[in-house]
Amino acid sequence: MKTHSLKYLTVIVCLLLSGPALVNAKPDKVDGENYPSGRVPQEIKNNNYPRSYFPNTEKLGENEMRIIALGTGMPTQTPNNKSAAFLVELGNGDSFLFDLGSGSTDNLAGIQPDYSKLNKVFASHLHTDHIGDLASLWIAGWIGGRYLPLEVWGPSGATPELGTASMVNHIEKAWAWDVTARSGILPDAGGKLISHEFDFSKTAVIYAKNDVEITAFPAIHNMDSAVSYRLDWNGLSFVFGGDSFPNQWFLKNAKGADVVVHECFFTPEQWMKIAGFPYKQAYWVTSKIHTPPEGFGKIMSAVEPRMAVAYHYWNHRDIEFEIFEKVRKTYDGPLTMANDLTVINVTKDHIEVREATINQEAWAQGTAKEWDNAPRSETKDSLMSDWLIKGGISDFVPPPRPQ
Repeated sequence: MKTHSLKYLTVIVCLLLSGPALVNAKPDKVDGENYPSGRVPQEIKNNNYPRSYFPNTEKLGENEMRIIALGTGMPTQTPNNKSAAFLVELGNGDSFLFDLGSGSTDNLAGIQPDYSKLNKVFASHLHTDHIGDLASLWIAGWIGGRYLPLEVWGPSGATPELGTASMVNHIEKAWAWDVTARSGILPDAGGKLISHEFDFSKTAVIYAKNDVEITAFPAIHNMDSAVSYRLDWNGLSFVFGGDSFPNQWFLKNAKGADVVVHECFFTPEQWMKIAGFPYKQAYWVTSKIHTPPEGFGKIMSAVEPRMAVAYHYWNHRDIEFEIFEKVRKTYDGPLTMANDLTVINVTKDHIEVREATINQEAWAQGTAKEWDNAPRSETKDSLMSDWLIKGGISDFVPPPRPQ
């Protein structure tokens, strides 16, 4: 027994002395797209989708849209209900994020995306449960493989300081230490945050590129500056509502769309039960600045989507069934009560709804060669004071290997 142990120990020591092989964590390229190393995505034929969606195992068809609910919950998110966020992936290779509420980047990380493609965010309004994870994506996506600026489209405010440009500017200022500290290590352009603020009061195309057209239109919520969006591409359409009271703009722009996502908030009685609000305040929250279940149903009966998607409530069983029953009083069409990680695949002749199964310990794909070779500044020891550098103990760290 001792002889065997000594033999194994000798082998281990020899391996350590010889130095480990340098193996970089790089994604694999399949048909020009990045996937986590070892994943071989399969083509879906005859609409025969697996019951669960395992991220990065399926090729998206060239005429297909995939929608993933990254967050479907509230400002006080729960472990299984992050705040609002929806990812839309298109068969032309484009990806778009509609809202990015608090906690939603946890679920985004779980699907192991290609962060280099996640550089377009569309904010419906500036509540934290709809855009609170912007800074997290900005930095984590930069480290994880994005080598281009993160661009944010969002509405103007009643005054300049209440608009998207002001929010983005203040996020940049708030995280100046973070970005400066990473200078030179990461690609320069990936550390930039760019805002595209548009007039919230106008119905207008605010994005048109690569045959994708995104239209913004006014929504009614709390105060001036909330919007909804419609994405059109290749004969397919996706409509996303953040928070909104039922309104004429939504009925007009969502009419006949393939997938329509709209909040389906609690009833006043449910909000009293959950939050403890008195009825007057509970009614104001649920029915003056949000849309309760029967209102959601009436909206969907009016716009007649191929698939209606309800979200923005906690998926507790004692609440969800009540919400479903009230929706069905006013709407009897195709309906998805979205959970976090609900997945919807859309083609012109088929819609598939299922859930994603993720690895809770998933790592990022790793940086691609484009990220490695993107321009960057020189790293600087001068970011620290001389006295601080002199306090280091270099003998505790092995010297760098020859390059």
